[in-house]
Amino acid sequence: MDLTLEQIRYWIGAEPATARSIGAAALGYSIDSRTIQPGDLFFAIHGERFDGHDFVESALKAGAVAAVVAKAQSHRYPAATIRQQLFVVDDPLSALQRLASSVRRHWGKRVIGITGSAGKTTTKEVVAQVLESRFRVHKSAGNLNNHYGLPLQLLKLQPEHEIAILEMGMSHAGEIAALCRIAAPDWGIVTNVGTAHGENFPDGQAGIARAKYELIASLPRHGLAILNCDDAYVQQFGRDFVGKTIYYGAGACADPRAESITPMGVDGTKFTVLAGEQRAEMQLPLLGEHNVRNALAGIAAGLASGIPLAACAAALKEMSAPDKRGQVLHIDGAIVLNDCYNSNPAALRAMVDTLLTIPAQRRIVVAGEMLELGSSSAQLHRECGEYMAKRGIDVVLGVRGEATSIVFGAKAAGAEATFIATPEDAGVWLREHLQPKDAVLLKASRGVRLERALEVLQEKI
Repeated sequence: MDLTLEQIRYWIGAEPATARSIGAAALGYSIDSRTIQPGDLFFAIHGERFDGHDFVESALKAGAVAAVVAKAQSHRYPAATIRQQLFVVDDPLSALQRLASSVRRHWGKRVIGITGSAGKTTTKEVVAQVLESRFRVHKSAGNLNNHYGLPLQLLKLQPEHEIAILEMGMSHAGEIAALCRIAAPDWGIVTNVGTAHGENFPDGQAGIARAKYELIASLPRHGLAILNCDDAYVQQFGRDFVGKTIYYGAGACADPRAESITPMGVDGTKFTVLAGEQRAEMQLPLLGEHNVRNALAGIAAGLASGIPLAACAAALKEMSAPDKRGQVLHIDGAIVLNDCYNSNPAALRAMVDTLLTIPAQRRIVVAGEMLELGSSSAQLHRECGEYMAKRGIDVVLGVRGEATSIVFGAKAAGAEATFIATPEDAGVWLREHLQPKDAVLLKASRGVRLERALEVLQEKI
């Protein structure tokens, strides 16, 4: 949202008269001096690896209209020409969040928050696909879902937007509640509760569930909770919520509900949707039964927004997979499922099941380690390897670190399995061993960067 510097100064509580051209407007907002566009307002955030205060001058030279700096760091800029372009605050990150919160409340329309251990980004895209058929929608880009990314997404709101859809991630208790204080969501969608970030929750999934519930607990009394009733934890989230609750899924508790789910290989999934008295036949271009539930979340949001079921189904027929999330590639006569954006045990098993629906000569899983699983990490990796072998996967490649346990579990259950130290080496293995009519799944936690295996494989084309 375009704001004058005077509005910004007032909303973030900056010291007065510290920025020149106070009547000028900020045309954008950034915490990365490398991406500054002329007219942007730069926030000098002190992050885990970099201190934005080291890049204030380069941001201003690149065309930033002003920079927000910490009072404790302002002595680093003695030149009068620079000081005239500074907003001085106690903490730039808090100022960014305060500005985003002010913009959200000034805008004043519906915000939908989405969280879950898996499927957040795809569900966000699905919900947006449905709602964009009737409304002007702003959705968060990529997976910018933390205490930096979410405020930046709110600052992109424009007066013409009617609905904002925001992804909310967390790795510790209290983080979603903090995001909700900034975004003030009216509706909340929860996809599932898994074991991701388990190392930060001594009581395991129960603790993760409580952290996810923070979204529902933050909704207003007139709010709406859209919950996956096929998840044992999420189905309980509506129990104490005083607002309206919609349950979606394939179970009897769901409305909208999916029936007759039929995998269509690389063409996606067919199913029937029942919603009250409405019924629709659906062909979803996204792979896997887990994406049927993501689609139902979008349908639930559409129905609650007054969009008929047939129109929701028609919108979803045009869906395409988000980047690195179930993308289908055809390489040298083989099919490769690029789902390497992130991973956890439940998501990995779901994609293994999806791979098995694709006709193939051999099925190969390239599984990188899954991070932040805590003290149960080795066991969870081993169980995933056993699952692959028992489900009939022909070859398992475990990539990096704890993926040794995936290989151990797969071998113990009778599959051919090999440990590979790096994603690049996995790409070399694929380049040397991939055959026409093979079907391959690539999946790993983000930190593994498993897409590098795909890059190495594609170098031979």
